[in-house]
Amino acid sequence: MSTETDSDAATGRTAPPEQIRAVPVRHPGRWIAAVVIAVLVAMFVHMLVTNPVFQWQFMVDNMFSPAVLRGARTTLVMTVLAMLLGVLLGIVIAVMRLSPNPIVSGAAWVYVWFFRAIPRLVLLFFVASLGALYSTYELGFPFDRQLMGLFGFDADLRFLSLDGNDLFAGFTAGLIGLVLSEGAYMAEIVRAGIQSVDPGQAEAASALGLSRGATMRRIVLPQAMRVIIPPTGNETIAMLKDTSLLIAVPVTSELNFQLRAIGSRTFQVIPLAVASILWYVALSSLLMVGQYFLEKRFSRGFGARETRAQRAVRRAQEVGATH
Repeated sequence: MSTETDSDAATGRTAPPEQIRAVPVRHPGRWIAAVVIAVLVAMFVHMLVTNPVFQWQFMVDNMFSPAVLRGARTTLVMTVLAMLLGVLLGIVIAVMRLSPNPIVSGAAWVYVWFFRAIPRLVLLFFVASLGALYSTYELGFPFDRQLMGLFGFDADLRFLSLDGNDLFAGFTAGLIGLVLSEGAYMAEIVRAGIQSVDPGQAEAASALGLSRGATMRRIVLPQAMRVIIPPTGNETIAMLKDTSLLIAVPVTSELNFQLRAIGSRTFQVIPLAVASILWYVALSSLLMVGQYFLEKRFSRGFGARETRAQRAVRRAQEVGATH
């Protein structure tokens, strides 16, 4: 051994380093936690399978009945319409809040403050009761007959008359209540997205001659979508769940109403409650998939990894800058 060391020293070579033996760090706490979780999951699954109260066959036979399928369709339609109208209303309110006019921005702030303060269940119940406030809603000039009679004419300038008991009832009342509430939340989401865009973008568009509306529509909002989409997806899932509150109106064709009606009629409340949970989990999962692809679509170009060609160009620019 000493001869090899002396020869290495004479030739100027160094001995190769010894191989490092890495000893993995043990984590007994993780294994204990995994065992505890596995035992709890096994106990839960055993309870689901063996407890006769759930009546799985009865639940499956009723959760896909024609009435429940129509209820699921009504829930999806209500969710889509409420979100579309709520987003449009939220964009208008957000733009109003950012207006330099204090009256416009103040009115938008009052709207957001008022409808964010009211629970949706209370708001839906109130909207469903508006039919008792006015039996008819008329659009036009209300005293047209009397005024026209003074000039010898007989005309009616009221061009639209609505029955309040029909307007504020059922599906329409539920949609109005959800849209009014969602518009307030979406206004804050859209406002945050607009304010996340660099103000220089709007200034550059204004310098090019674009109007404020065109700048907002073509420049600011497309860039703000990256910030708006994630919370909007969460609001959509929340809206899907909040359609169960339409029982306060009531909307009898809604999913939760139909499942509760079957449970009350058959005196099997727990199996139909489990069916309701499974339905909402499935529909929410479907919306989560759509949210993922939307976020991926509007996040293109943000935080992307540098490609080889881009890296070569950057290095060439750095070398040119040093010479």
